[in-house]
Amino acid sequence: MSLLLLVVSALHILILILLFVATLDKSWWTLPEKESLNLWYDCTWNATAKTWACSNVSDNGWLKAVQVLMVLSLILCCLSFILFMFQLYTMRTGGLFYATGLCQLCTSAAVFSGALIYAIHAEEILAQHPRGGSFGYCFALAWVAFPLALVSGIVYIHLRKRE
Repeated sequence: MSLLLLVVSALHILILILLFVATLDKSWWTLPEKESLNLWYDCTWNATAKTWACSNVSDNGWLKAVQVLMVLSLILCCLSFILFMFQLYTMRTGGLFYATGLCQLCTSAAVFSGALIYAIHAEEILAQHPRGGSFGYCFALAWVAFPLALVSGIVYIHLRKRE
């Protein structure tokens, strides 16, 4: 049982790390000159002035939705880990981790929705930055965190507390 708890906890911490990096790091969209755009700022290299030109991201509703969903996924993932620890030490033997599993499934849904909205609106990013580009590693990390959170939520729902 202790090995299973260790694996479930390690998976949860891995998901938290993936979500923190995906939400806060700067590579949701990578431009050809190794420049990158994130959810919060557009920073591009001005070759003539040899400076970085940073500006707030546009006021597009879809980008604000992605920001909110990624922050919500972080909050829900942290909450589910706290719930797991609380339930682990206070629940009676034989109890199920329903609350933790439900929070983790909501985390999965929030990450999925945020990454899907970003993928659907990639053409708008290409319209603003005509030099092209592709999805960055933070976008990929969000898609990796989605199935891991989904599996984690399902495992929590079926996990019983034993002595």
